[in-house]
Amino acid sequence: MKILVINCGSSSIKYKLLDINRKEEVLAWGNLQRIGERNSLQLHFLGDKKIKTEEKIANHKQGLNQVLHIIVDKDKGILEDLSQISAVGHRVVHGGERFLEPSLIDEEVINTIRKLVPLAPLHNPPNLAGVEAARSLLPRTPQVAVFDTAFHQSLPPKAFLYGLPYEYYKKYGIRRYGFHGTSHKYVCQKAAKAMGIPLEKLKMISCHLGNGCSITAIQGGKSVDTSMGFTPLEGLVMGTRCGDLDPALVLWLIKQEGLRPAELEDVLNTKSGLLGISGLSNDVRDLQKAEEAGHGLAKLALDIFVYRIKKYIGAYSAILSGLDGLVFTGGIGENGAEIRRHICDGLEFLGIDLDEEKNKRVDSEVISKNNSSVKILVIPTDEEIMIARETQKIIQNQGDSL
Repeated sequence: MKILVINCGSSSIKYKLLDINRKEEVLAWGNLQRIGERNSLQLHFLGDKKIKTEEKIANHKQGLNQVLHIIVDKDKGILEDLSQISAVGHRVVHGGERFLEPSLIDEEVINTIRKLVPLAPLHNPPNLAGVEAARSLLPRTPQVAVFDTAFHQSLPPKAFLYGLPYEYYKKYGIRRYGFHGTSHKYVCQKAAKAMGIPLEKLKMISCHLGNGCSITAIQGGKSVDTSMGFTPLEGLVMGTRCGDLDPALVLWLIKQEGLRPAELEDVLNTKSGLLGISGLSNDVRDLQKAEEAGHGLAKLALDIFVYRIKKYIGAYSAILSGLDGLVFTGGIGENGAEIRRHICDGLEFLGIDLDEEKNKRVDSEVISKNNSSVKILVIPTDEEIMIARETQKIIQNQGDSL
């Protein structure tokens, strides 16, 4: 079964074509950027071929058409015909409380995703654009929506409700939704295999650390708490996002700075976090170099970043009543040996005991000492494979029900 996975951003399309039955082999993948601009960038990898072009792509439908065209190109392509694509899996950021699992896409699903746009105005519209483009170009191919929020729908009310009047939850759906769910689900399953313990028996904390960051407490394979909330702004200090704040501070800043809500939203989402504190960069690597050169605010930004992560690990260890595994993933989580060392330093009382040499080498998934009661793991995330697996499951279940 060949599955095309699509992840559409506001001006981008990421895709991956996998043969799910042949050891999840990646047949092709690529990235289209600057959609809508004069010099849109296309990067395609088809087998051992790399193709890079720059030409205007007006919209997502045209961009996806380019992807499909190159996949079946007689000279460069990887498939003989588009009918060889068994299904398309779409990443959709927000499924609200309606979608607890991936869903076969029909008009009702599309209308529901559209109704959820106010909850994810930056993400759901381009996700929908990708869905509509794919359905138009591949009308006979089943399409499946895989939701970032679905994994966190197992949170109990005591974890997902805020201390606001309950009527706001009933009226507007204000609650903790959580994000990065596809990534957290993938790495917890892979970590369980690496540990050789059934997932149903594990208590685990998954740290997805990239430009966007979230931490999830996982018990028996289910999310029981997560750091991102009603929006992806809550939780950890991130590349450009502020993370947890006193809500009264938002009102105070509006009055003091004379900012309109949209202007302050921009500050909190794009001008805060590591970038805002350091005044230098949102990239951990840049800040580490600056710290070595004596840049005080770069050091402070990294200290705050690590401190917040440690707080959540401590809190979630308490929520789980113990811990079996601590997993690092995402760009920083997978590549930031120094950050991992600083996070784990001082957590030995929780049974978290990092092996310095394993942490530097990362030549195996487990980087904790042999006698550490908590296994520390580095698991590269692969949301596309997770989406492909979920898509296959839905398609097979659909076939079984006919």
